[in-house]
Amino acid sequence: FYFRNKHRPFLLFVSLLHVHTPLITTEKFQGRSRHGLYGDNVEEMDWMVGMLLDVIEKEGLKNNTLIYFASDHGGFLEARKGNAQLGGWNGIYKGGKGMGGWEGGIRVPGIVRWPGVLPAGTVINELTSLMDIFPTVVDLAGGAVPKDRIIDGHTLLPLLQRKVLDSRHEFMFHYCGVFLHAVRWHQKDSGTIWKAHYTTPVFQPEASGACFGRGICPCFGDGVTHHDPPLLFDLSQDPSEKNPLSVHTDPL
Repeated sequence: FYFRNKHRPFLLFVSLLHVHTPLITTEKFQGRSRHGLYGDNVEEMDWMVGMLLDVIEKEGLKNNTLIYFASDHGGFLEARKGNAQLGGWNGIYKGGKGMGGWEGGIRVPGIVRWPGVLPAGTVINELTSLMDIFPTVVDLAGGAVPKDRIIDGHTLLPLLQRKVLDSRHEFMFHYCGVFLHAVRWHQKDSGTIWKAHYTTPVFQPEASGACFGRGICPCFGDGVTHHDPPLLFDLSQDPSEKNPLSVHTDPL
């Protein structure tokens, strides 16, 4: 692919099966990690990404190629062997993969590289979305997104180049499958980030932060709780979503 297209614009989209059940790992990487098969799978994914980056550099494409690495969900928590938890880890954020509302299920890093164009080591703490990939690619190609429909994403280039400091996403709607679980509002005038949860998964055990009893959290049915009024969090003060606000005691 690179040899055929290195002298003209190209788009390479690589959708890795890693790190996803059934955690298929080649023999070369089995046993590499101290974190079981899940860790082995991460190790192999890291190697695969490294091989792609090496080719980009070897072919002299590093300085005119935008690379964007991200995931479509947070770490999978329920992977286990006996009593040992062998899945992912989402830091301070509650929940994980399969949870359309909690931060641990939807908040993932986007890692971007474009030497000579984007400054190295920059951390941008603004909300973006995988929906932004399409308009960003169109922008890079010098095109325009369709005008006959609503495009939910926005080009990332102004934000990455620091021509603007704020994300254009004021509201984000967080679905689990086809079911709306939560809505986020970035209140621009104050910088506060509000999040309302209409539906949350029922954790098993209750305090575990995951659905070990089911293997993965469901999006609907008897495995979720509906909230009316919704659970409300101020993510700018409570990113771990530990303390839902009360309309009776908390000033909003």
